[in-house]
Amino acid sequence: MDDDLPYTMTLSPASEPIDEFVTKLSGNPVWLEAPQWPVCVRHDRPMAFIGQFRLPGREPRMAYLFMSERCEGSWDPEAGENALIVQPGRLPPFIQTLPGFTGPDGVHGDVHVDLDEVDPKCLKPWESRIMGQPEWLQSEEYPPGAWSFFFQLNESDCTCANFGGGMGYGFLSADKREGRFLWQC
Repeated sequence: MDDDLPYTMTLSPASEPIDEFVTKLSGNPVWLEAPQWPVCVRHDRPMAFIGQFRLPGREPRMAYLFMSERCEGSWDPEAGENALIVQPGRLPPFIQTLPGFTGPDGVHGDVHVDLDEVDPKCLKPWESRIMGQPEWLQSEEYPPGAWSFFFQLNESDCTCANFGGGMGYGFLSADKREGRFLWQC
């Protein structure tokens, strides 16, 4: 995967659980390192796993997206009600995790994600994608500090998340060791 070119996401239900270091939605994460399942700061319970995203490069590096269910601040990138955890990487200071927790029972089935390189001029505005440039539903809204766009996920493509009918956006720090996530509707 090239760092500069956008890749569209084509989603399809997986026939069995995905246990590889690939981009996927739903199910349970395939941890690259020890599990780091985040906890909602408001309700002190495990967040819901939304998906995992492979970072560009030869060596496996992953970003794991989680969101609190039914929390009004889950759109805020630093409220502790969503988490984009990078492995190998570092946890944001506002995220707490459950040591050893690998996920709840009875989760939704995995969703396979095919990534297709596309000419930036041919992108559809609200298409789920990795890399390239974000297509904002509202005004441009990067997290506080220096962050690079990593992915956007249209809620209509992802039944395991609630972005208020909108779009979720993932970002990486300059050293690609920490993540942030926000959503707009």
